[in-house]
Amino acid sequence: MGYFINTINKSGTVAVDDTILVKDVPATAGSRMLENFKPLFSAEAVERLEKAGCEIAGKTNVGEFGLDLAGETSYFGPVTENGSIRGAAAELIAKGQIKAAIGVDLNGAPRRAAALSDVDFIKPTYGTVSRYGIISCAASGEQVGVYASNAADIRDILGVIAGHDSKDGTSLPQEKYEYSLAEDISSMKVCIIAELYEKADSDVKAKIDAYAEKIKSLGATVETVSLDCVEQAQTAWQILMAAETCNNVSRFDGVKYGYRTPEYKNIDELYVKSRTEAFGFLTKATVIYGSDVLSKGRYENCYDKALRIRRVVCDKVKAILTSYDAILTPVCGKTEYKPYDALSAFEKVYEESVFTAIPSITGMPALSAKGVQLIADSFKESVLLSIAHGVERTEA
Repeated sequence: MGYFINTINKSGTVAVDDTILVKDVPATAGSRMLENFKPLFSAEAVERLEKAGCEIAGKTNVGEFGLDLAGETSYFGPVTENGSIRGAAAELIAKGQIKAAIGVDLNGAPRRAAALSDVDFIKPTYGTVSRYGIISCAASGEQVGVYASNAADIRDILGVIAGHDSKDGTSLPQEKYEYSLAEDISSMKVCIIAELYEKADSDVKAKIDAYAEKIKSLGATVETVSLDCVEQAQTAWQILMAAETCNNVSRFDGVKYGYRTPEYKNIDELYVKSRTEAFGFLTKATVIYGSDVLSKGRYENCYDKALRIRRVVCDKVKAILTSYDAILTPVCGKTEYKPYDALSAFEKVYEESVFTAIPSITGMPALSAKGVQLIADSFKESVLLSIAHGVERTEA
């Protein structure tokens, strides 16, 4: 499968992943269900890019609804390089074919894809970039972010798309956000979460260690701390994400738009056969799990408890960030993913989500940079970008 699902402008410099709407251009979210869907309007983030003079290169291939590791569950086929899974947008940037791309971070896939291709991706603070015009699944945690090859390009694109949008009920009120690469790194304190570091393989640990040394060379302090809720954050986010996805994809029923089974006898059969034929295994598994945690008798013990855990995780991470400017963690448990049996997707994604769940469930910003992940408190994107920019200069 090619990187682009649809080419819009061969001279374009910014790509848009296929969960974000561009007017009159098919938007599939990597699913057969939406194979022939053409939106009547563009997402707010796309309109802002176009108004700023950015030319949209095209729509990039994504995993079905962004639920997977790095794009491998796309109905149109996975992107691979030398037998390893890659994200389409990240690879286009790594190959120098585009300057930047925007994508939806639902379950950490863009952060993992960036790490696999050795480029950058920022998931900004929840609510700072409009979600209007995305194919939504988990509204309480998904966020539009930016891929680029360096921190300066991320700052430029993020500065264009961030800001209040009255069309998005989750949009924060600040009209505009300014991002900097010039925060003083020499006075910063960065911590490594021991529980996440230990879950990664030796190659990823080596990347963390090397990145920590580069931060130290810039004058920052790096220490190791303990956070006793990483597995609880992982499980709670999986519950919340699956429950919200279950509700959101229920609108894809073969009636108004999207795939419709060619043979059915009644409305129930239309729903069942359309969804059975059009959804991939991971989407089906997520929907079934989401239905279960929302069901009578399970709601209080699963969904309601996950909401309570979200608050506990937020409080504990914020407590760490009162003493430290940023957290340095793995973004993946390994440095490459090989193609795997689709029936094991749910377990594989859950296993890797431990590294990406904290920013997803808390709404805090996270930057995947050169194979590692940096997390900061809300609205502290400039801290992350400054650290990444400082490390880039040590490598120049």
